[in-house]
Amino acid sequence: MADGPTITTIAERAGVSIASVSRVLNGLPTRQETVRKVMAAAEELGYVRNAVARSLKSRRTHQVAFAMADVGNPAYLAMLRQIQPVLKAAGYRIVLHSTDAVVADEIDVLHSLGERYVDGLIMSPLRVTGQHLQMLATARAPVVIIGSVPEGTRVDNVRADSRTGVKLAIDHLHALGRRRIGMVNGPPDTVPGAARGAAYIEALEACGLPYDESLVQIGDFYRAEGGRAVAALLDRVPDLDALMCANDLIALGALDVLRAAGRRVPQDVAVVGMDDTDLAAASWPSLTSVSLGSAERGKAAAELLLDRLQNGEREPRLVTVPPRLVVRASTTGEEGGT
Repeated sequence: MADGPTITTIAERAGVSIASVSRVLNGLPTRQETVRKVMAAAEELGYVRNAVARSLKSRRTHQVAFAMADVGNPAYLAMLRQIQPVLKAAGYRIVLHSTDAVVADEIDVLHSLGERYVDGLIMSPLRVTGQHLQMLATARAPVVIIGSVPEGTRVDNVRADSRTGVKLAIDHLHALGRRRIGMVNGPPDTVPGAARGAAYIEALEACGLPYDESLVQIGDFYRAEGGRAVAALLDRVPDLDALMCANDLIALGALDVLRAAGRRVPQDVAVVGMDDTDLAAASWPSLTSVSLGSAERGKAAAELLLDRLQNGEREPRLVTVPPRLVVRASTTGEEGGT
């Protein structure tokens, strides 16, 4: 054993699987009896010198979790690209959870903080329920929420100002002479769906346009579901001349449907998305979109979490990232964002 013990030799000594040894040595949730066997075998074989094993004894994993609704959504990837280098520079690794916006999965992630498999958590839930608030109030490790939470919630929080973002988009469409502006939204029981739906009504009123319920279609925050919602809206209101979409994936679905229907963008229907993801600039035509600062929110969340890990007793902080309208060909016919 000149090269030192391996997870294979530890597994043989402990009488457990190699996968179980890997989970223990990486600080992942594992039965306490398995942890005891693995740590005993590792110590016998001299593996306790390993930094990860020492971290288990000190109850520091040097891991941080990032839980998001959809790992395939470019907005979350933009966050991750900023979260990872901030935490990596401080000696932390990232554990990813894609929850599909299932509340039970998010509650399970919060509950598992008690198992100390990570030192902290960044979470971006689409819905914030009473269960979320209860678990946040008793969380066994620092948590930062990306997204809006009720006032008075004692948690570090990074949020976007999507209400102002929707107003920027509606003002832009109105200035271009659009008057039949439809809205394709995600579920209204989600935080972004509720905020963006309310902001659409407010923005129309500010422009002197009446709110028409028939111009609103509810879908979900995915390309295929967005496309189906746009198709239903076009069937009902064929004379609409603009679409405000609650995120870029819905807007890309809108472009698919409009192209298939022979409707020109932006000549017949102007389209605006939200998030200004990488896909917005790469689409055809390129997509006008409201940047909600996904990268900035990710970086701010990582910095808040690091500060909380070092200063656990400080008051919770709120960071709000302002929106910015990026104008492209889907509303003006001209390529090149501004």
